[in-house]
Amino acid sequence: MRTITTSSGAQIVLDGDLLAILETLFHEVTARRELSRSFDDMMREITHLVSQMTDDELRSYLAESLFLNQVKYENDKLEAYMRKLEKKK
Repeated sequence: MRTITTSSGAQIVLDGDLLAILETLFHEVTARRELSRSFDDMMREITHLVSQMTDDELRSYLAESLFLNQVKYENDKLEAYMRKLEKKK
């Protein structure tokens, strides 16, 4: 498997696992800075990682990201609907 590295040198295996990238971003940007990170800090790291990916890898990770975000969106909408129903009781 191919790997990419964060700006701090942590390696990420590109095996199609979006959560591995998200976990690494959390550890290398958020936790390392003790939760004191900015939008720009995270975007800089994401841009650094993306710049190391091929077009095929980018398409694959984008598709997985869109899928996971769609599931999260649907779950949030359902949760709001369920809260609305509970208030009517």
